[in-house]
Amino acid sequence: MTFLRKSFSALLLAGLVGGTAAQAAVRLAGAGATFPDAIYQRWFSMLAKSGIKVNYQAIGSGGGRKAFINETVAFGASDDPISQKDIKSVKRGVVQIPTVGGTIAVAYNKPGCSLKLTQKQVVSIFMGSIKNWKQLGCADGSITVVHRSDGSGTTAAFTESLQSFSKEWTIGSGKSVNWKVGVGGKGNDGVAGTLTTTQGSIGYLNQAFVKGVLKAAAIQNKAGQFVQPNATSGAKALAGIKLDKNLAGGDPNPSASGAYPIATLTYILFYANGNGSKAEGIRQMITLMLSDKYQALADDLGYVPLRESIQAAAQKSVTRIKE
Repeated sequence: MTFLRKSFSALLLAGLVGGTAAQAAVRLAGAGATFPDAIYQRWFSMLAKSGIKVNYQAIGSGGGRKAFINETVAFGASDDPISQKDIKSVKRGVVQIPTVGGTIAVAYNKPGCSLKLTQKQVVSIFMGSIKNWKQLGCADGSITVVHRSDGSGTTAAFTESLQSFSKEWTIGSGKSVNWKVGVGGKGNDGVAGTLTTTQGSIGYLNQAFVKGVLKAAAIQNKAGQFVQPNATSGAKALAGIKLDKNLAGGDPNPSASGAYPIATLTYILFYANGNGSKAEGIRQMITLMLSDKYQALADDLGYVPLRESIQAAAQKSVTRIKE
């Protein structure tokens, strides 16, 4: 069955690429999540060679959903699934498709420190009850917490995990929460920039943004193991996700051995109808993004490729995007 699915996918891709080359360039505008921006930009650069020109603005999941609902873009992008309320407000219908996975790292800038954090310690840091690096076994110094300042799907996934980690977490979960401590940064890149320029800081962001002086803490998972965020530990976390009828799904604290405890899917929102002459280009775009060739780039860029049932369900849903 797997061989047949991959063979069919290869034939479909060949037809799509060939068909695109024979047509005039398709131009599409999208906006939303910063979490997948690095891999989206790589994919969109590749798509341009196939005649599909995509202008994607990484403005945050909240902004992407707003633009989608207001119908100012061809597609929106979000790390947290669209709500039933918002689905009902989109008259053209919604086709929500997971595009790639990723881990949310607890990144820090503290030279000479190698962090292994229990789930309760993660919660205590972001609640502000752990204030000094000495409490974490590092050299003395105040901790500066960095969080997102904008409506963020990364925040939604991160806070959902923290809510499952410890009862100490009392500020709920969502795209925006009432932080009790810390400074804000806009987008994953904004958080990364603040962390990089602020020694003694700690924050949360997509693993792909952990570069330079930044390090990722090993976080204790539900099985009791201290695990680094990477494609392998992320894949083990995503393997337990079951998608609902809108292809949404998550597991805020996976129990699998070797799983990193804070992992998420990210989604693109398409209109089910009213796409007109752009419908074929949109279908070609997402079909290529979901292909094995494009997904194979995920690991090197700090993401987790879609595999097995999630990838198959995503590919199957493409046909729901109509003119």
